[in-house]
Amino acid sequence: MSFLRSLLATLLGDLRYRRLRRWQVARTTGYTKWETILDPARWEQARRDAKGPRVLVATSVGAFLPGASLEGLLAAALTLRGAQVHVLLCDAALPACLDSALSWHKDPARVDRDGLTSLLCATCFAPADRMYRSLGLPVHRYGETLTPDERRAAEDIAAETPAADIPAFKLDGIAAGEHALAGALRFFARGTIEGEPCGEFVLRAYFRAALLTTYAMRRLLPQTKFDAAVFHHGIYVPQGITGECARAAGVRVVNWNPAYRKKCFVFSHGDTYHHTLMDEPADRWESLEMTREMDSKLSEYLKSRWQGTQDWIWFHEKPKEDIAEIARELGIDFSKPCVGCLTNVFWDAQLHYPANAFPNMLVWLLRTIEHFAKRPDLQLVIRVHPAEIRGTVPSRQKMADEVRRAFPVLPRNVFLVPPESRISTYALMQQCRPVIIYGTKTGVELTSVGIPVICAGEAWIRNKGLTLDARSADEYFALLDRLPMKDPMPEDQVRRARRYAYHFFFRRMVPVDFLEQVGDGRIFGVPPGAFDAMMPGRTPGLDVICKGILEGSDFIYPAERLLHGRHPV
Repeated sequence: MSFLRSLLATLLGDLRYRRLRRWQVARTTGYTKWETILDPARWEQARRDAKGPRVLVATSVGAFLPGASLEGLLAAALTLRGAQVHVLLCDAALPACLDSALSWHKDPARVDRDGLTSLLCATCFAPADRMYRSLGLPVHRYGETLTPDERRAAEDIAAETPAADIPAFKLDGIAAGEHALAGALRFFARGTIEGEPCGEFVLRAYFRAALLTTYAMRRLLPQTKFDAAVFHHGIYVPQGITGECARAAGVRVVNWNPAYRKKCFVFSHGDTYHHTLMDEPADRWESLEMTREMDSKLSEYLKSRWQGTQDWIWFHEKPKEDIAEIARELGIDFSKPCVGCLTNVFWDAQLHYPANAFPNMLVWLLRTIEHFAKRPDLQLVIRVHPAEIRGTVPSRQKMADEVRRAFPVLPRNVFLVPPESRISTYALMQQCRPVIIYGTKTGVELTSVGIPVICAGEAWIRNKGLTLDARSADEYFALLDRLPMKDPMPEDQVRRARRYAYHFFFRRMVPVDFLEQVGDGRIFGVPPGAFDAMMPGRTPGLDVICKGILEGSDFIYPAERLLHGRHPV
């Protein structure tokens, strides 16, 4: 048996290695070819005329193709609007980064021998550097910014700090340890590094990378006196540190991520959207006048989410929606009170959220199961997030495994739907009153169709007056004690929820319509001949984004105006 396990590990390692090599070759040719897009004369004139705000496009990880594609577009579009654009790239100076992942290693047990980035750096900096330099823009490198003393200091601190103290470590107020831990969790695709043979090595590598990023940013930012910095994610390493240093230096920060809807993006001021969307002022959306056309468009989109037909991020093909069939498969009786429970991926965006009622998602779920074990009058149906196995970085820590470890035999009134199941999350949750969530975005959709939601974690629907928000474990269990909840949400609250849902899906998700999807749709590029579409006044979504970066205005796309044929701004 041990021989077979060893053989299987070797075969899987070879498969991962071949996959990495294919990806390396593909991504060296996946960068925007600006020579096929730019009008040389008009572009050179735009570069000469660029006397406006200084903007740092801090892509850093050049091999993160969605980042390089969109941020290359932003660099060009901002230049066309008069900005002085600079670029920041890592030139193999960091020992760990966003692009590092255990799944790329031929032998995961020997990461400490091979290093985290040995196979990645060769196809990261050079092609991204060529792409940006083809625009004629200045490119800064981490390696040229760091001094020998700073490199030694990062090495010493990373080696000497006790591993248990790293997550809380701050360097002159910069939370290097928190982002190092988030990066390590993403590397392992787990909610904890405990039990990982190379866990401490990887944590220290990310910690050293976070320290090096801190030193580099503290040297770079005062030199050029940037007005704004724009970059993807806003968490992990080096993006999370970049944001912390920019804020400390008084540089406006803009973060972004791809949105659900095709060719759409979510931008936020000051911090990652994981934080800002929870506290977005209600006056941005609560007075929105929902017309019949807007309401119809929202309903159409919400229904499309069941199949993912309007999205470039979805997790199931042909989901199972027949309720009778679902009931038979699960052995559940939907005629009895049923409470839904939705998880999210363990490792994703593991940052500190002061509003969480529990220290982490696993503690929340296990205590929830314990509670329902004492409530035989209720049924709890747990839908594990499909992204555990279908996401960009498949999780190596499975929720179902953790639940079975704690409950070898589930209580008779608790049902668990694993991530690989084709059961439609939407069809299943339609049978539940209420649905309990921790951090999933599905709360926005559920409330907009009248399904009550209890929120125990950092979900974006929190703080909107639409959900029952628990700020402590005691508050949470007090809410559960009030179940069953037989009635749907009040009509006025549903109307409010639909205003927020429209705002969330159509106004905060800003479209850049001329982008073209590549491959499975999660990679996108600027097509040849798109130069005119990049000019001011030609693409409303791009205008909203650029104005927000340059002037600090809200990243809100006026979808309601365009829907009714009015001028977009």
